[in-house]
Amino acid sequence: MVLNHPDDEFIFLFDRPFEHQFIYGPNVRPIVLFPPSRHPILWYWWFEYSVPAALKKVGADVFFSPDSYLSLSTEVPTLMTTHDIVPLHIPEQLPFFTRHYYRHYLPRFLRRADQVVTVSAYVRQDIIDTVGLPAQKVSVVGNGCRAGFVPLSEADKQRVRAEFTAGRPYFFYTGAIHPRKNIPRLIRAFDAFKQNTGAPVKLLLAGRFAWQTGEVRSAYEQAKHKNDIQFLGYIPENQLVRLMAAAQALTYLSISEGFGLPPLEAMYCDTPVLAADATALPEVCGNAALLVNPFSEADIAHGLEILWQNPAFAQDLVAKGRQQRLKFSWDRAAEEIYALLVRGTGMK
Repeated sequence: MVLNHPDDEFIFLFDRPFEHQFIYGPNVRPIVLFPPSRHPILWYWWFEYSVPAALKKVGADVFFSPDSYLSLSTEVPTLMTTHDIVPLHIPEQLPFFTRHYYRHYLPRFLRRADQVVTVSAYVRQDIIDTVGLPAQKVSVVGNGCRAGFVPLSEADKQRVRAEFTAGRPYFFYTGAIHPRKNIPRLIRAFDAFKQNTGAPVKLLLAGRFAWQTGEVRSAYEQAKHKNDIQFLGYIPENQLVRLMAAAQALTYLSISEGFGLPPLEAMYCDTPVLAADATALPEVCGNAALLVNPFSEADIAHGLEILWQNPAFAQDLVAKGRQQRLKFSWDRAAEEIYALLVRGTGMK
């Protein structure tokens, strides 16, 4: 948006010192607002006092909030992106104060927004059904894939495996290590896959441990093949791209997903995908993933077996992924968001 609309001024609001890489062009003016918002009380302060004061001071035509927060205290037309409303459905998977903040304010934010954008038709319908918004108020603008997710040569794949798995093939997961991501069932299904096939395959899980991970740790400790399961922790993006592109397949069995970027990133890496047949993932994956019941460990294990034992099927998924990924682009998303901003404010 910044680069395609040089005549517009974009004012970026930060809650801390920012990296210059986020200032995408000369038409961006950054403003740091106090306080650093790292707690629900500080979120309230930031959005109900700091943000409306800044919008008034700069004479903003429109406020775009890209992640489920807005200011109830401003009269400036507001476009808000909501990636999902999981906090309204599974509040117990959030820390106490965060849980109560979202349950209280998220429906109010959705009703206050002049226009709501979400990332999938699944979430759009969920918002309409759960919060009662009129259908015309909620638009779908899909996510895109970050630059850098590209296939690797076979030699480069072998180098990645030598670095992380002593040369052995591996299934890969990336994302938060969290119950909602279905990690315990994935671990138990991988254990069953190993028991059934004896395949020399590892399971690599990249991501930070999040809230309530006791069930994940228990599943790992009880696994007969836990020596073939590795928790990598946080992985820098350049390493993440290599791990994704060298994987036997991406496993993404989340039981509740508003979009699910890793399957799209895998498609850009020519990596086969095993995904949950649930929520927004079938919409994002189309026919370019093997979809399984995320509540059935047997179904997940069978999916792993298919992707290991049937290379032709896996390559067919890769070919379909090259077509499916074309449906999602950040350039397209930027223009669709811009059109909604202009339509909602009459700027042009």
